[in-house]
Amino acid sequence: MRIRFWGVRGTIPSPGPDTIRLGANTSCMDILTSDQHIIVLDAGTGIRRLGQVLIQEHPDRIIGTLLISHTHWDHIQGFPFFGPLIGPNGRGNRFVVVGQKILGQQLEDILAGQIVEPYLPFLYKQLTADIHVKEMNEGESTIVGDETIVWAASLDHPGGCLGYRIENAGNVLAYCTDTSHRGGLNESVLTLAKDADVLVHDAHWTLAEREMFPDWGHSSWLEAAQAASEANAKCLALFHYAPDTSDDEMEERLAKTREIFPNTILAAEGLVINLPPKPEYYEDD
Repeated sequence: MRIRFWGVRGTIPSPGPDTIRLGANTSCMDILTSDQHIIVLDAGTGIRRLGQVLIQEHPDRIIGTLLISHTHWDHIQGFPFFGPLIGPNGRGNRFVVVGQKILGQQLEDILAGQIVEPYLPFLYKQLTADIHVKEMNEGESTIVGDETIVWAASLDHPGGCLGYRIENAGNVLAYCTDTSHRGGLNESVLTLAKDADVLVHDAHWTLAEREMFPDWGHSSWLEAAQAASEANAKCLALFHYAPDTSDDEMEERLAKTREIFPNTILAAEGLVINLPPKPEYYEDD
C-alpha cells in the first residue's frame, strides 16, 4: 500500500516562506492499494494537485473512493476543483464519496451547496464524472476492491468527524485528523490506530493553545504521541498544522514528540510512504 500527502494544513491554506517545506494546502492524502484501487482521504485544497497527477497516471479512466472525515471547509474546499470530476477529464470516471451521516442533512447536499452561484460559475449537477455518495455511521465498514476494508469511528470534533482505519493486504493506515482527547485518550482513536503501520494524527495545537481552546476539537503533538504509543502504532505522522504555525515550529514539536514516540515524522506535501514504513522515514539524517 502506497500513501501520498497532498495537503497537511488545517483551517485555511497558508502559503508563504514559513510554510514552504511542509506545504500550505489543506488536508488531502491518497492511497494506492495492493490491487491498484485509489482511495482519497479528504478534499482540502491539496486535492487539486492530486487530481492533475491522477489524470496523468490514469489517462483512460479513473475509478476511486473519496473518504471525507467531515465537511468543515478545509476538508471539502478543494472538491469543486478536483479535475477527475470536471469537464472532458471527468467523463467516464467513477467516484464513490463516503462521509458521515448527519441528522437532518445529506452529504451530497452539503457538497453541492458550495458548487453554486455566486461562488462558482458551474453547478454540482454539471460535474461530468459518475459520483455516488454513501453515508456511514460509527462502527460501519465499507469494502474497496478485493483486498481492502475501511472502518469508520466517530472522533471528538464540533459537528462530528469520522476517523478511518484502512486495512489492505496486511497493512494498516489510521487517519485521525480533527480530534481531541478530553478526559483521557479517545477510545475511537485507539481502536482505529491499534497496531497500525502509520497513524496520521491531528497536531494542530501547542500545549498552551490546547488549554485555551478545549472545545475546538483539535490535539497537540503530545496527545498524538501518547495515542500512537498506547495503540502500538509503528509510525506516527503529525498532520493538520495550524495555518500560523511555521515549518520551523513544527520541527521543534517533532523533536519533542520523538522524546515520547521516536518513530514520528512530519507529514509534508509530496511525501510518499510505502507500507510497511521503513526506519529511514523517521530516522534523522
